[in-house]
Amino acid sequence: MKPPQTDPTLQRIELPLRLTALGLWAERLVRAGWPLWSLAISGVAALSLGLHDPLTPESLWLATLSFAAALIWALIHAWRSFLRPSREQALARLDATLPGQPIAALRDTQATGAADPASKAVWAAHRARMALRAAGAKAVAPDLRLASRDPYALRYVALTALCMAVLFGSVWRLTSLQGLSPDGAAAAATGPAWEGWAEPPAHTGKPALYLNDQTEGALTLPTGTRIRLRLYGEAGALILAETVSGSVTPAPASQPQQDFLVAKTGALAIEGDGGRRWEITATPDLPPTIAATGKIGREADGRFKQPFTAKDDYGVTKGAVTITLDLAAVDRSYGLAADPEPAPPVVLDLPLPVAGSRADFSETLIDDLSQHIFANLPVVLTLTATDAAGQTGSSEPLHLTLPGRRFFDPLAAALIEMRRDLIWNRSNAPRSARILKAITHRPEGFIRNERAYLRLRVALKRLDAAAANLAPALRDELAEELWQIALLVEDGDLATAEARLKRAQDRLDEAIRNGASPEEVQELMDEMRQAFDDYVQELAEEQKRNPDAQTSENQPGIEMSQDQLQEMLDKLQQLMDEGKTAEAAELMEQLRQFMENMQVTQGQGKGKGKGQQSMQELGETLRDQQGLSDDSFRDMQDGQPGQDGQPRPGQTEPGAEGSGKSLAERQQDLREELDRLGDSGELPGEGSEPGESGKRQLDRAGRAMEEAERALRDGDLPGALDRQAEAMEALRDGIRDFGEALADDNRRKGQAQDGEAFGRDDPNSNRDPLGREPGDNARIGSDRNLLQDKDIYRRAEDLLREIRRRSGEQSRPENERNYLKRLLDLF
Repeated sequence: MKPPQTDPTLQRIELPLRLTALGLWAERLVRAGWPLWSLAISGVAALSLGLHDPLTPESLWLATLSFAAALIWALIHAWRSFLRPSREQALARLDATLPGQPIAALRDTQATGAADPASKAVWAAHRARMALRAAGAKAVAPDLRLASRDPYALRYVALTALCMAVLFGSVWRLTSLQGLSPDGAAAAATGPAWEGWAEPPAHTGKPALYLNDQTEGALTLPTGTRIRLRLYGEAGALILAETVSGSVTPAPASQPQQDFLVAKTGALAIEGDGGRRWEITATPDLPPTIAATGKIGREADGRFKQPFTAKDDYGVTKGAVTITLDLAAVDRSYGLAADPEPAPPVVLDLPLPVAGSRADFSETLIDDLSQHIFANLPVVLTLTATDAAGQTGSSEPLHLTLPGRRFFDPLAAALIEMRRDLIWNRSNAPRSARILKAITHRPEGFIRNERAYLRLRVALKRLDAAAANLAPALRDELAEELWQIALLVEDGDLATAEARLKRAQDRLDEAIRNGASPEEVQELMDEMRQAFDDYVQELAEEQKRNPDAQTSENQPGIEMSQDQLQEMLDKLQQLMDEGKTAEAAELMEQLRQFMENMQVTQGQGKGKGKGQQSMQELGETLRDQQGLSDDSFRDMQDGQPGQDGQPRPGQTEPGAEGSGKSLAERQQDLREELDRLGDSGELPGEGSEPGESGKRQLDRAGRAMEEAERALRDGDLPGALDRQAEAMEALRDGIRDFGEALADDNRRKGQAQDGEAFGRDDPNSNRDPLGREPGDNARIGSDRNLLQDKDIYRRAEDLLREIRRRSGEQSRPENERNYLKRLLDLF
């Protein structure tokens, strides 16, 4: 082979070649010099941490000489170990990373067949291919690993020591080595000429500073920082000059011990041999700021909510709200015409963050002052915040009406007004007694609660007897009694479902007309729904006890299903959410008239047979299992709980109703409930194919629940979730099978499948949109199923798929999606 020759292609790889050469330099420098730089940074770290301070001069000299000898050895080792890389070595390393070593091929020349045209053509083609490969050359990264040369990781120990020195030491300690020189030996033996410390106030959270480590120049300290100085040596050799304390009677400048607080910006100097001077900037501790953010709100139970924000440079330690009566804004009429008796301001503590910073936070004050005289009257509300330095900041006074519980029953509202008048001024006692006498004169039809009437008569006698000279103690007792009677009238313990329904209608109607808050309307809507369900159940039981009872002839006779009535309630809720109070009041009146003529057809009440009751209990078990699965998934997202699935400290499990039971215990309760239902013998379809299939599905669900319980006790949340999903699937299949069996039983017995129906006239006689034919007397609905046989199951599956599709559409209103999700939970 002939001597190599350069090729123009090699010039195109000059950049990766140079980078590879630099990598070789770095690689060999690191391998040869790691002991040297490890020793160097170890020495710097030791000096910065002050490890040499406790040593005697002799020991310090010995340590210094030993360290110098180690550095010399490391330097010699690096010199002897380092081999300067050449260009040829860089080419060889780069060529080794390419397939076929094209760089070496390009540097070769043709040794034989140079005169043969065919051989020359082959050689040229070979060089062209090698040139293409060489053009793709990339720089080779150096190998900087030192594990084989430093098996004990001494270099990392040195780096760790340097990091600790940077965080907790001071590089200025290096200057203390001047004591090794002949001139500094005496100074090293005697130690520093002075020492000083700057200690910021504890509430700032800032660390104390060692002034000997602080270089001359600017120094920023919080106001109130304590400066402590110790001056050594002969008296007067060092003196203190400062303008930061603002003291009119400072200590003598040459006093060995100096102790004062930084009160303002100024200078601090230690004058004399080895002294130092700083320009101190004092940062003041600003008072906190606090402000209300938004309007005060009212909960349905009378509690008020006031959001606020607070800020402080170091953190708020205490907050309060002061509520005083805004007498100028009070409507001075009726019982409020007299001057009020003195009432001290109400002071409430503000909530502060339990965890996190208190320098800038937002919270909401929630409290209940419904029984206070200020409730539902104009007040002035002032927020205050206090920091650790004792400074206080206040918000702008808020003029508002203090929310309290509202009473929608007219009698309860009247009792609360009389109570307010008594607390306002005891001179209102005769007037309040006369009004209460008028209220109780003819109670028939007005006071529906007998207990409330009797208690009110007793309170009235006590008030009437002492009205001329009402003592404060008796006034307070009567005020508490009137409050309890008003609660009894408003919330009530009505014995009959009809009375509860009428009261719920009256309260909701009053709330709509008086512009109640959304929270109050929602609570009253829920109360009326519950009262309606109780009334329907009572009507069904009454119909069951008196099957021959008929609707009077002057009563209308068309029927409406419970679903259609539920649509009316949902429509009322929608109108209230949209603020259409006039339309809501009109619909409320229509609903009231309808419920007055409500009746339940024979055999279609809320009272269910054993099969229907068991089906309902199965549905409740499925919902409870879904809730438990949701809780398990939430725990898996938040972090694994302790062993046996115990809840974390402070955790309240949804669905556990405050019982404190673990997830595993709740799973065990569900499994035992499912076993009870399966062994009760009350499930429909006994002996039929759908009934037997449903029992098999319940067995499968029970086994899955048992495995889920075992996984929860072992802390295996993913496994428990899988088993819970299997249990819910089996429960759904079982409910569907038992539903088929129940439908077969009803068809055999000739019973209707439409549930409750309610009587009123309706002229419609056509088939409704759900395919129901008109029944007797042109009533809505019929005694026939919507679809028959297999069609009913196909239609049910289609409806279920449609509900699932709509519940997943994010463009739909949230209320509608929540309603669809509740339907999926039921079915």
